[in-house]
Amino acid sequence: MSTPITSFGREAAAAIARSKNEPAWLVSLREEAGQLATELALPKPEKLPLTRWTLDHYGTNRPGQPAASAADLPAPIAALLPENRSSALIVQHNSSVIYTELSDELKAKGVVLTSLEDAARNHEELFRKYFMTIYTKEEHKLAAVHAALWNGGVFLYVPRDVEIEEPIQALLFADDATATFMPHVLVVADTNSRVTFVEQVASALGETTSTLLHNSAVEVFAKAGAFVQYAAVHHMDESAIDIAYRRVELDNDARIEWIVGDLHNGNAITDTKSVLRGNGSTSDSKIISVGTKSQRMSLTTQAVHFGRSSESDMITRAVMKEESTAIINGITKIEHGATKANGQQTERVLMLSPKARGDANPILLIDEDDVKAGHAASVGQVNAEQIYYLMSRGIRRTEAERLIIHGFLDPVVSEIPLEGLREQLHRILERKLG
Repeated sequence: MSTPITSFGREAAAAIARSKNEPAWLVSLREEAGQLATELALPKPEKLPLTRWTLDHYGTNRPGQPAASAADLPAPIAALLPENRSSALIVQHNSSVIYTELSDELKAKGVVLTSLEDAARNHEELFRKYFMTIYTKEEHKLAAVHAALWNGGVFLYVPRDVEIEEPIQALLFADDATATFMPHVLVVADTNSRVTFVEQVASALGETTSTLLHNSAVEVFAKAGAFVQYAAVHHMDESAIDIAYRRVELDNDARIEWIVGDLHNGNAITDTKSVLRGNGSTSDSKIISVGTKSQRMSLTTQAVHFGRSSESDMITRAVMKEESTAIINGITKIEHGATKANGQQTERVLMLSPKARGDANPILLIDEDDVKAGHAASVGQVNAEQIYYLMSRGIRRTEAERLIIHGFLDPVVSEIPLEGLREQLHRILERKLG
């Protein structure tokens, strides 16, 4: 679909589902979402007028060429894969998944790694139980559009008591600005399982007058005692818009670790939310971002506590250059009944230009008495005393600033689970920070 939203609705969404030979219930879901997309309003992030963004051009279906092996992947995609990549890999090229690799050992343990489109047909019971249940089509227009048009995507199921030592890697790549690029990642970690998932979103669009809309979603379900480490690095061209809604639901004693590098070059909205449903569940979120040129970004991190003795910690660090703007929201909500819950958050913004803007908004919503909650927020420039100290040791001012900025971002960079991806992240930071 390359037409504005006014011509998109129920019938167009149903046609997409039928063309993919999807089950009847999924056809109905896409139909309902298509209708909602014509009725719901856009989300309203603070101080970001989304009506000025190109959010109503969804592209057309541009499936990539399936690859029989990693050696057959297109060169721009192969160049993004670390040399020491894991043996569990899934690749989406524009509108479709083109390659999946999973070891026989993991298959024998019952691990499932496949495209979401395949899961809808061949793992329907699991897919239907979880898909679009913690990120729902009713949330706003962008959610409805995603539910109607999602393509490719990733489905990962880790059975009970299975521990996966190597990271599972997903590379979601676009090189056609006219493509529909709306992947959905669905991860189900069953009781007492353990997994690390690494998601990389990248593009190579070249010179183009079109706007690529990356309208994506992540849903993670961590059952009792499960541990999920979810790392994401987003880095696309300036002509792309990055929309990323991430959600996790945690059962008793489950744990999530979010490690996110939102390093996109264009406008972006990201929302990373942990729902601590179970008693003793924990969430740790570390997010970094770098704004350049005239970028506009809304970065939100949330933790909602329902479980007793649940704990959350959120750290967001952003560096703003030139005329970029970022609105950074941290929201901790402790519901009634979540006794002994503990929610902490920190937002820090480093300003490198007088024309840049970064707003840090810590929000605590507490509906229970016997809890702990705290927040810290700061917006400022590079510390002059730190620069003076480094210069007194013979380091040039520009190099001193670079070291301080990298140290500022290191709490996230150092925790990326794949060494090759960490190296890529350092190169991205070098380019963005100049």
